[in-house]
Amino acid sequence: MISVSNFYKDLFGQKVYKISLDAGCTCPNRDGSKSKGGCSFCSANGSGDFTPKKNLSITEQVQIAKRLVNSKFSRKNKKLLSENPDFEINDGKYIVYFQNFTNTYGNPQELKAKWEEALAQEGVIGLALGSRPDCFSKEMLEILGQLAEKTFVQVELGFQTENDDTARYFNRAYESFIYDQTVNALHQASKKIHVVTHLIFGLPNPDFPQGIENQQQMIKSVKRVIHAGSDGIKITVLYILKNSKFENLYLQGNFPTLSQKDYYELIEKALEIIPPKMVIHRLTGDPPKNDLIAPQWVKDKKKT
Repeated sequence: MISVSNFYKDLFGQKVYKISLDAGCTCPNRDGSKSKGGCSFCSANGSGDFTPKKNLSITEQVQIAKRLVNSKFSRKNKKLLSENPDFEINDGKYIVYFQNFTNTYGNPQELKAKWEEALAQEGVIGLALGSRPDCFSKEMLEILGQLAEKTFVQVELGFQTENDDTARYFNRAYESFIYDQTVNALHQASKKIHVVTHLIFGLPNPDFPQGIENQQQMIKSVKRVIHAGSDGIKITVLYILKNSKFENLYLQGNFPTLSQKDYYELIEKALEIIPPKMVIHRLTGDPPKNDLIAPQWVKDKKKT
């Protein structure tokens, strides 16, 4: 297996920073086209809690994100940053990450224009898109295939689990076979598209004895991702956020969250079967600390 930092260094010849942007998208399980309310674990920002404000232009968002990375400012220092508009930006290289909600869900040409605006900014050498497998029209696949021939394109698919009963419980609103089809379709659009799959360990499912997926089921999801041919994988533990649908269910005692020990054991088993060519993009999440309810051990990402 390959770490994402080494993957980018080998590809680009230097350290690359990933900066989050907001294209103003929504999701089909939020706007009513498939469901409403979104995935039950998702925050109000659609997992994009660290992006600049979406009312800014893409160019403005890129500049702010680059300055935040280069100054190593935390979210608490944004006021300081805004008071120093002439902060000098170094010659770093960046992948622009359209993160929150579903970034292939919308008018393909309008989205393409936003991606190209971001790619035109100094130092930007690649594009990453957070999405879901049921939001890739023929036109969208053609656009991504064409872009991948000119620049680095990374498509991140929110899969989370291969168990369709679990997926229905958290309101994913698509069947798992669609994931398999989409990974194949993306590779058919261009062999250069780097497909990354997101999994969550510890998802609740009332059919399992502890109220959450067991170890066998979680490893089964990893195997599904490998079999589908995903180029990379992102794994995190389920964390409960304020104002998410899971908040009340968790506080009412409907299911537990994974302990640090149990999560580490799962990660070890996953790493045993992940093939050498697969890129490890993440083995732990980074929840907004002010909104985190549980598990508390994920707060310190460096120790985790």
